[in-house]
Amino acid sequence: MNMPIVDRFRGFLPVVIDVETSGFNPSTNAMLEIAACIIHMDDFGRLFIGEHVDACVQPFEGAVIDPRSLEFTGIDLDDPERNPLAEKEALRRIFQPVRKEVRATGCQRAILVGHNPAFDLAFLNASIERTQIKRSPFHPFSSFDTATLGGLAFGQTVLSRAVAAAGLEWNEAEAHSAAYDTLKTAELFCVVVNRWKILTGR
Repeated sequence: MNMPIVDRFRGFLPVVIDVETSGFNPSTNAMLEIAACIIHMDDFGRLFIGEHVDACVQPFEGAVIDPRSLEFTGIDLDDPERNPLAEKEALRRIFQPVRKEVRATGCQRAILVGHNPAFDLAFLNASIERTQIKRSPFHPFSSFDTATLGGLAFGQTVLSRAVAAAGLEWNEAEAHSAAYDTLKTAELFCVVVNRWKILTGR
């Protein structure tokens, strides 16, 4: 029997997060999409993807919407099928399963796993502050970076190239949605950590 996930990451539960936004400033630009993949560990110490949840987000009142960001992500704010949630409700949708898994695993809190996660964590923290949500399940400043891990393991820091180098599939037509990018980032994280275990036994 291997160590449980609570011991593998010093009491933290890895949760992959990706956000798509209306710009680069977390104070003035809105979070438009958010997705999360909860990471599990099997009895052999191998990581795998657990629950995957995502939400489209209604821009907060007064948010700056940069058309270039919408063009890059392909998000159409007027799409009738988008069905966005209010910012606070979107966070609750993401946080509920995360809190449940933190309790179930005995972890202290979740830690954000992302590709260049400073961006995602900054927007997440700004959204938490703006909506006045108490007791975020995520560590406020620590994170795991798959750009760094991809560079270490495969010599690639761009998500699509790191995913391909890891032997995983990448569909450019689906990229730049929070749901897809979160899933591929989670797959990359699991591959790197699992290969490290094979090499080192840890």
